[in-house]
Amino acid sequence: MIPKPDQALINQLVELRKTLHRHPELSGKEAQTASRIKKFLKETKPDQLIEKLGGNGLLALFDSGQPGAELLLRCDTDALPIQEVNDFAHRSENDGVAHKCGHDGHTAILAGVAALLGRHRPKTGRVALLFQPDEETGRGAEKVLHDEAFAALNPDMVFALHNLPGFDEKAVVVKKGSFASASKGMIITLKGKSSHAAHPEQGNSPVKVVTGLLDGLPNIPNMKESFEDFCLVTIIHAHLGEKAFGTSPGDAVVMATLRSYLDDDMEKLTAMAEYLVDHLCRKYDIASEIHYTEVFPATVSDPEALELVKNAARQNQSQLLEIDEPFRWSEDFGHFTMQYPGALFGLGAGKDHPGLHNNHYDFNDNIIETGVNIFMNIIRQKNKFDV
Repeated sequence: MIPKPDQALINQLVELRKTLHRHPELSGKEAQTASRIKKFLKETKPDQLIEKLGGNGLLALFDSGQPGAELLLRCDTDALPIQEVNDFAHRSENDGVAHKCGHDGHTAILAGVAALLGRHRPKTGRVALLFQPDEETGRGAEKVLHDEAFAALNPDMVFALHNLPGFDEKAVVVKKGSFASASKGMIITLKGKSSHAAHPEQGNSPVKVVTGLLDGLPNIPNMKESFEDFCLVTIIHAHLGEKAFGTSPGDAVVMATLRSYLDDDMEKLTAMAEYLVDHLCRKYDIASEIHYTEVFPATVSDPEALELVKNAARQNQSQLLEIDEPFRWSEDFGHFTMQYPGALFGLGAGKDHPGLHNNHYDFNDNIIETGVNIFMNIIRQKNKFDV
C-alpha cells in the first residue's frame, strides 16, 4: 500500500504554497522561507532536521533504522527578480520579487512527502528530503554538496521534479539521457587604450574585438562537425566605452550565455569561445580576462532511476510523456546527477498555462497531489512502507 495525501493535507499544502508565494525571497536570501518550511517540517517529526545547509537549505531525514537504499529527494526554494502583475489574494508582497518558476509549488510537494513520511516511515533504508536554496544562480546545489553537514549522507539515488507549462496537466514528462541543458555565463572584459576622439590613432579601441565577438560567438555552434548535439551561444550584453563624444573608448565588456545538451560539448564550446577571444585580442593587441558565472552542468537521467520514475507514473495511472529533445533551460540539479545516479522529471502544468519566468505565471495547485504521489511511489519501490 502506498500512503497518499488526503484532502486535509492537500488543503494544508496549498495554503503553504500560497504563503510562500506571498513572501518570496531571492536566491541566497531565503531565510524567512526556510523558517516557514522548518515550522512545517517540525510537525512531521523527522528523525533529523539539518538547518542552514548550503546557506538557507533544510534537510529532513526519515530513517527506518534498517539496512536499505538511501534516497535523496530535492526541491528548490528561491524566487526570481520579477515583478508580480497578478492580482489574486496570494500575490507577492515583496516588490520586484516573485515565484515565477514554481519553486513555491515544488516546495509544497516535498512538504507533502514529509508529512506522509512522518505518518508512515520507510520500512528499509532512509529518505532525505532536501529543500535547496539558490537554484536560479546555479550556486545552491554546489554549496549543499560542499557543506560538511551533507557529508553524513551517501545517497544511492537522487530525484527532483520541475513543473512544465505547455504540457498536459498532471502528465509526467521524462527524457532518456540529458533532460535539461548545460549552460554558463561568459563574461569577457577587454582593455585597450583610450584617446581623444579626434585622434583615435593615438589610442587602441577594443571596438574591432567587440564586433568580432558579437558576430563570431553566436556562429560557433554552426560548426556542427565539432559537436555531438545541440549548442547555442546567445549574446546577452555588450558595453563599449562611455557616452562621451570626445573620447575613443579603451574598455569594453561582452557577455554571452553558452548552452549545450551535453557536458562534453560544453567543454568544446567553451574552448572554442576562448580561442576566438584570444585570437581577436592578439590580432588587435587588446588585453582580455574571462570569467564565468551561473554554471549549470547538464541534468542527466540514470537509466535505473528513470525507470523508477516511469514505474511511479504508471502506478499512479498518470499520463507518461517521453520527450525526444532536452529542454534548453538549465537546472542546478545537474550537480547532483553528476555525482549520484538520479533523474529529474517534469510535471505538466497545463498546455495553456503561462510559461516559466513569465510575470503572469502562478504555480498550478492542481498538480501538487500528483507530485506527492509520484515521489511516494518512487520511495515505495526502493524503501517500502510500514503501513
